[in-house]
Amino acid sequence: MLRVWGRKSSSNVQSLMWCIGELAIAYERTDAGFIYGVVDTPEYRTMNPNGTVPVLRDGDNPPLWETGAILRYLGQRYATADFWPADPGARALVDMWAEWAKINVAMNFTSPVFWRVARTPASKTDPAAIESALATLGKYLDMAEVQLTDSAYLAGQKFTLADIQFGHCLFRYFDIDIQRKSRPALRRYYDSLTARPAFQEHVMVSYDELRDRPG
Repeated sequence: MLRVWGRKSSSNVQSLMWCIGELAIAYERTDAGFIYGVVDTPEYRTMNPNGTVPVLRDGDNPPLWETGAILRYLGQRYATADFWPADPGARALVDMWAEWAKINVAMNFTSPVFWRVARTPASKTDPAAIESALATLGKYLDMAEVQLTDSAYLAGQKFTLADIQFGHCLFRYFDIDIQRKSRPALRRYYDSLTARPAFQEHVMVSYDELRDRPG
C-alpha cells in the first residue's frame, strides 16, 4: 500500500496521483501543505526536511520526496515497459522528455503564468509580466507542437512517464483565462489526455482554494 502526503490542488501531487492512477496502485492519501498544515510538524520534517509535498512511502521503505524521483521509482517498480522502458536507451529517451517538461514547461508555467493569473488578486495582476511569461512558455509549447505532430505522445507512440510530467500542466493551461496560440497537435494531445480516467480524477481538479491566495 502506498501512502501519499499532499493536497489534491498541488500540481506536483497531481502528477504523482495521476501516475499512481495510471499504474492502478492501491494508496492512501493525506492532505498536507498550504491550508492543510502537516508539513511543519516534526514528524513530517523527519520524512521530508524540505517541508514540501508530495511525500510517498511504499510499505516499510524509506519515505521519498522530489516528484521526479518518486515517479521514476514507481515506473521502475510498478510500470510496464511501455511506460518506463527497461532498455537504457529507450528509457533515457523517455526520461529526457520528462526532464524537459519539468524544467521548461512546468517551471515556466506554474509560477510565472498560473500563479499570476489564478493566485494573484485582480488588483495586483501584471498583464505585461503574464504576456512575457506566456511568450517564454510558448517557445517550449512550440517544441511540443512539433514533437506531437508526428507522435501520439510526448516521447513517441506510447503513453509514458514523460506524459505525466508534461500533461499534468495542461488542464490548468487550457482552463485559465489567457490568450493561447493555436497549436492543433497540442490540443489533440490534451483532448486525448482528458479521456483518461486517471487524468480526470487526479488532474482535472478544482483549484478554487488557490484563487487569490499565493501562500
